[in-house]
Amino acid sequence: MAIEQIKMPQLGESVTEGTISKWLVVAGDKVNKYDPIAEVMTDKVNAEVPSSFTGVIKELIAKEDETLAVGEIICTIEVEGTDSPSEKQTESGQISNPKTEENQHTSHESQANKKRYSPAVLKIAQENNIDLSLVNGTGAGGRITRKDLLKLIETGAIPTSSAGKTKEDNVQEQPENPVQTSTVQDSKPAAKQETAYSAPPSMPGDIEIPVSGVRKAIAANMVRSKQEAPHAWMMMEVDVTNLVEYRTTIKDEFKKKEGFNLTFFAFFVKAIAQALKEFPQINSMWAGDKIIQKKDINISIAVATDDSLFVPVIKAADEKTIKGIAREITELAQKVRNGKLTSADMQGGTFTVNNTGSFGSVQSMGIINYPQAAIVQVESIVKRPVVMNNGMMAVRDMVNLCMSLDHRVLDGLICGRFLARVKEILEQTSKETTSIY
Repeated sequence: MAIEQIKMPQLGESVTEGTISKWLVVAGDKVNKYDPIAEVMTDKVNAEVPSSFTGVIKELIAKEDETLAVGEIICTIEVEGTDSPSEKQTESGQISNPKTEENQHTSHESQANKKRYSPAVLKIAQENNIDLSLVNGTGAGGRITRKDLLKLIETGAIPTSSAGKTKEDNVQEQPENPVQTSTVQDSKPAAKQETAYSAPPSMPGDIEIPVSGVRKAIAANMVRSKQEAPHAWMMMEVDVTNLVEYRTTIKDEFKKKEGFNLTFFAFFVKAIAQALKEFPQINSMWAGDKIIQKKDINISIAVATDDSLFVPVIKAADEKTIKGIAREITELAQKVRNGKLTSADMQGGTFTVNNTGSFGSVQSMGIINYPQAAIVQVESIVKRPVVMNNGMMAVRDMVNLCMSLDHRVLDGLICGRFLARVKEILEQTSKETTSIY
């Protein structure tokens, strides 16, 4: 028998870590190769991790809700095929004690991991002037994770050190009021200093709800977006009276013929995809020293459950008809609610459209789906009195389109022109001018 290791897999492009949301096995269970052993959640997707071997689960190293970097060990498994390590002989000819070796190995590995971190963690630390030697990691073996840094950034309790800086750097960074400095100096060694966090106290009658792995990932991604991307916002009113009349006249026949609903959202996604083709600058991403303008127009749509938010992707949305988009919206929403969404369904998005109007919102400011450059919130369609071009009042179906943008990538001028084009397409949508097929 031999003990093999199963490690955290990479579940998508740019994914550097994952959270064990649920173990599907316990120590002692026999599993076959490719049997699912755990549910893992990343900031991009939820997925099941299959066993890499056939054998018996020996030890679950990672705990539920624990975040580990890609490549870190999540469990061990005993497989058939080689001699048991219990009688492994050392080079000196003496019998080794496997438990002692294992404990020593774990101890050494823990020490080695204590200040280990991924390139993504290092990048965040450099951008926010965080001294990693002063951070206590919560990952396996004390490993510093991205969530550790995001929590520090969110609370503002960023540990910094003047070690290694030039005299000029220290002069420039000296605060005007020394009482307000966030750097604490005392007789403790730097590595042993700890950052204190003040959590709101629970009072009698309060209900404490544990934060799920999915909710932690959503929080981390939202914090990262707000910390890294300078958000700007604009809104535009759109008269969709003709669109509403068109959809009302054909929705029943469409449902009977196609078997799924023709929603207003499909019209909005199609209009935005068409405008993105005409304004490709909007379909971009910030990449540090460059801006990447994406060729494909892949629309991410937000789909919420009771306690989670998923963002599946409609690929090549500009090439699809309104009917095709409506079908994909229905299928992706069903996958989310049935827990069948795959990693492939979540990858490749270049721009996000959020249907906030589905729960009655009329104005909102969305957080950009990092690393995309913008998001549009489609608000609720409401009837309002409007002054027409001839000066007469009329009751019209109006909707607000609210756009959040990354001001590193986009400026108000190009975004204003983009929204104006979306408005034009929607206001010209009617039975006479628009085909859903």
